[in-house]
Amino acid sequence: MNMKTIIPIFISMILFSACNSSKIDYPITLKEVVVDTYFGEEVNDSYRWLENDTSVMTAAWVKAQNKVTYDYLSKIPFRDALKKRLTALTNYPRYDSPFKKNGKYYFFKNNGLQNQSVLYSMETLASKPEILLDPNTFSADGTVALSDVAFSKDGKYLGYTIARSGSDWNEIFVLDMGSKKILSDHIVWSKSSGIAWNGNGFYYSAFDAPEAGKEYSSKNEYEKIYYHTIGQAQSDDKMIFEDKEHALRECYAKVTDDENYIFISITETTTGNGLIFKDLTKSRAKFEELTPGFENDYSVVDDLNGKIYILTNWKAPNQRLMAVDPKMPARENWKEIIPETQNVLEEVSIIGGKIITLYMKDACHHAYAFDVQGKQLYEIKLPSLGTLSDISGSKDDKEAFYSFTSYTYPPTIFKFDVENNISEVFQKAEVSFNIDEYTSEQIFYKSKDGTNIPMTLTYKKGLKKDGKNPLMLYGYGGFNISLSPTFKVSRIPFLENGGIYAVANIRGGGEYGEKWHLDGTKMKKQNVFDDFIAAAEFLKKEKYTNSSKLAIDGGSNGGLLVGACMTQRPDLYAVAVPEVGVLDMLRYHKFTIGWSWTSDYGNSEESEEMYKYLKGYSPLNNIKEGTCYPATFIMTGDHDDRVVPAHSFKFAATLQEMNDGTNPTLIRIDSKAGHGAGKPIAKVIEAQTDMWSFVMFNLGMKPTF
Repeated sequence: MNMKTIIPIFISMILFSACNSSKIDYPITLKEVVVDTYFGEEVNDSYRWLENDTSVMTAAWVKAQNKVTYDYLSKIPFRDALKKRLTALTNYPRYDSPFKKNGKYYFFKNNGLQNQSVLYSMETLASKPEILLDPNTFSADGTVALSDVAFSKDGKYLGYTIARSGSDWNEIFVLDMGSKKILSDHIVWSKSSGIAWNGNGFYYSAFDAPEAGKEYSSKNEYEKIYYHTIGQAQSDDKMIFEDKEHALRECYAKVTDDENYIFISITETTTGNGLIFKDLTKSRAKFEELTPGFENDYSVVDDLNGKIYILTNWKAPNQRLMAVDPKMPARENWKEIIPETQNVLEEVSIIGGKIITLYMKDACHHAYAFDVQGKQLYEIKLPSLGTLSDISGSKDDKEAFYSFTSYTYPPTIFKFDVENNISEVFQKAEVSFNIDEYTSEQIFYKSKDGTNIPMTLTYKKGLKKDGKNPLMLYGYGGFNISLSPTFKVSRIPFLENGGIYAVANIRGGGEYGEKWHLDGTKMKKQNVFDDFIAAAEFLKKEKYTNSSKLAIDGGSNGGLLVGACMTQRPDLYAVAVPEVGVLDMLRYHKFTIGWSWTSDYGNSEESEEMYKYLKGYSPLNNIKEGTCYPATFIMTGDHDDRVVPAHSFKFAATLQEMNDGTNPTLIRIDSKAGHGAGKPIAKVIEAQTDMWSFVMFNLGMKPTF
């Protein structure tokens, strides 16, 4: 099997032009003869050169594509008014749940249009908040984001991580809480490792420095865990864990709140992990294996009364809570505290001596409290069907906070009395639109194989099911990630102008546990696309909309979903928006952290059967010449080092070449932006303005704002 047969011959410089009345002249895109051979079959990859995201040629192509895109957008008559409306809607105070550390309260707040949320501190809940850390001062344009914070147990230090321009690369800094000065400590080349404090320092994960010029595209290998002592250089940090035999494994350290134990989670893919642990109270203790292999998921909650509590799907696809005696850690000695139920046990916290659990039922949250022996005490009453998140509280404090939201309920912070099961509004979101005019309904529809799929529709009350409503269908369908109800102001202008926003909870996600997830992976991945296509067909059949009024949207793995569905059923939709999508299924694993996704996707090199299956749905490899594809708005960022922009670049170039020219094919490449996390508010508003302008314009809407 020859995977890299490359013939470096430039065969043409082609100018692709649309054939419709708008006559979009797409940029000149160079084609090469580049041939990969998979199990005796040759596959052309004519735009391979676009994978070099730092080359002068690629930069020129990006500039030319953006010019065409922004020229098109500038002619949409309501774009400026939409931006003004989105800006006004976004301009309201937003809070995260407060959390308590060392006797003080901390919380994040955004005044409305601040690019990044600010970390505040308070002596009491009635005190005047004081700014502790303002990431808006990190950069003039707001593209440096605060991605994580962690206080040392003694309260002397705050460790925090930053990410630049949307990259997944993190840098760690330390703030002295007494002097409020940033210390000399500085950690680089870390990725989502967290900060695990222990004594006068912390554990963190990091990779070796990547090759210069390939920081955002080269494969990440041989992650290690180090211990950093406050005041010393990173080069002096002590390496406490590495795996020289397995380049493609990730590792993550967690220390219990009392600093008695350190756990290292080791993963090969996004599904399944191994756990090793060590007793930090014993100077000569060594790491012991807690869980073998990578067949199941294990998440350490905390230790309590001499036992370690672990949330796991071992012999329980919907998850259960187990207690482990660290003196007898073998799995056969584990004790079940909260057994598996028909609903997914999604999250567990220990607060006020009670076990607070979060279950998912039909894509919505339900919360319960148990005692430490596993006896259910009460259900936490939530305002409606929706999403509970951001719960905070310590195992010794009977006070907690959480956030609740739904499609029509703006995020609201509640203060929770754990002992008496009393929730009261602590911070209410004040959004400038009439929530009472809108409603959400959950329906169930059947997929191609008869599987029942939940879907939630949000729209203005009084909707007529006449088949003429503009509708946006959103989905994800992967990596055990569930789509529960969330509120976003960016959807409001679409809803205000008669649009329906639909979210399909398709297979591949975690809405119904590990089986639901696995039924949308590898050789069953087509189930995901069938579920989404069936949602569109259902919405047409039930006269919510029709194909000329139907748009589809998804990001990352959801971008793959949109790409696959628009190439499999181009007749079904009017508009397609693949955002930061995984679109080249034959080569995705060759970039940055892409190798870790093989548990969901498989790998084109592992077998001929897997290669043919991947090629059968890979969006890039299934664009057919002369086909009328939906109006397509591809979105990516130049610093996306999770799903590298080459996916979107090659997909855009191929689609511009192959489609019949009836509908526009545009790509929007954001500068100093990545996969989405940490994007400044100004850039968020700009991106949402452009996306919704394109969508509404190509659905034939004439919105007023």
